[in-house]
Amino acid sequence: MLKHTVLHLTWASGALAPFRLANRGKLLILTYHRFSDRDDLVSTSERAFRQQLEYLTAHYKIVSLSQIVRWRTEGARVPAGCAAITIDDGYRDAYEIAFPILARFNAPATIFAVTDFVDRKAWLWTDKMRFLMSRARAAEFETVIAGRGLRLELGGDAATRRKTASRVNAVLKTLPDEAKEETIARIASSLRVELPDLPPPEFSAATWSELREMESAGLEIGSHTLTHPMLTKVNDNRLYRELNESGSRLEFMLGHRVEQFCYPNGAHDARVEQAVAAAGYRCVVTTDRGMNSRWCDLMALRRIDSELDLPHFVQSTSGAEDMKSKLRALFGEGRPTP
Repeated sequence: MLKHTVLHLTWASGALAPFRLANRGKLLILTYHRFSDRDDLVSTSERAFRQQLEYLTAHYKIVSLSQIVRWRTEGARVPAGCAAITIDDGYRDAYEIAFPILARFNAPATIFAVTDFVDRKAWLWTDKMRFLMSRARAAEFETVIAGRGLRLELGGDAATRRKTASRVNAVLKTLPDEAKEETIARIASSLRVELPDLPPPEFSAATWSELREMESAGLEIGSHTLTHPMLTKVNDNRLYRELNESGSRLEFMLGHRVEQFCYPNGAHDARVEQAVAAAGYRCVVTTDRGMNSRWCDLMALRRIDSELDLPHFVQSTSGAEDMKSKLRALFGEGRPTP
């Protein structure tokens, strides 16, 4: 609470502005995922997103990823003071909540869609665990994942159950994709919770008609694979399918070439990077935290996560949060003990 109060006072005093100005020569790319019509401490609320767009349009020139590609392929550096907005996964709330606000501010953005998710063939694996934890009747649960024993507290509190789901998902990310799905099914059986074949409304995707409507209004649609696996955990054949078939599906449904890509869960290595380039993508965003130089590498763009309130948002986008992290590492927990 004290930290939040100090941050709010720092923001209100304008003390974060020098950080923003110092980093004006860098390209800022923002990451969003879920949106909500209320403050739920999980998704970006409608109110918060509107405030953030007001701030961004006042202090940055919001540009599309395709504009950044044009500048770089022409041999030009990105102009100072530019920011881009990206929305991962393609949930329906991107259409219902984010899209009207983006339109109101005439702000471009890129939505990275999981094509089997949009096609109603699958739902995102991370949401399966969130669903299971929210529906489980047990107050606690013990399981073993990859030889690691986990004792999970469920309780009756929604926030506790969300944290438990995040904890399990973090372990699941270490598994090969097939083993991950088998483990989710095993946990569902143990909890006696039936997983629907398709995601329930709270986890549903935008439709193709909604994606086309957003695109016709100036938003861009990129690939986020077929099924959203950890690409470093799939074999070469699966990797090829995830990259190429998702791009082909987008191109068929949208009627034009798609050259933007986003790594699911940020997972990438040399093998995955080579496959992405071979699939013909020309602009790739990561979850590697940070801003980009104006001579940025289009195949490895860094991003900054969005925040749930304006003071934290300004701190992150200005570069002040990164400076604080470096100072903590130097003088705090990262400093060797004598």
